[in-house]
Amino acid sequence: MPGNPHSQRQDPVLAVYRKSIDNIDAALIHMLAERFRITQAVGEYKAKAGLEPSDPGREARQIERLRALAIDAELDPEFSEKFIRFVIEEVIRHHQQAAER
Repeated sequence: MPGNPHSQRQDPVLAVYRKSIDNIDAALIHMLAERFRITQAVGEYKAKAGLEPSDPGREARQIERLRALAIDAELDPEFSEKFIRFVIEEVIRHHQQAAER
C-alpha cells in the first residue's frame, strides 16, 4: 500500500535517497562545526586586538557572493541569504561574548 509508512521504510530506492540525504546532513554538520571553530578563533583574535565583533561591509559582500553562488548552483538565493544571515548572526553573537570576557 503506497500510503503505508511501513512500506516506505522497505522501499529500496527511497532507502538509497535517504542514505544520501543522511550523509549530506552529516557533512553539513561537520562543515558548520569547522566553520564555527574558525570563527571562534576569529572572535577571540578580534577581542584581543580590540576590533569590533561585526564587520558589516564583509558581511554584505559575503551575502552577495553566496547569493551568486546559490544562483550558479540552482539553489534559491533567498534561502541561501536567510541561511547565511542566520549563521552570521550567530557568529556575531559569539564574537560579542568573546569581547565581553
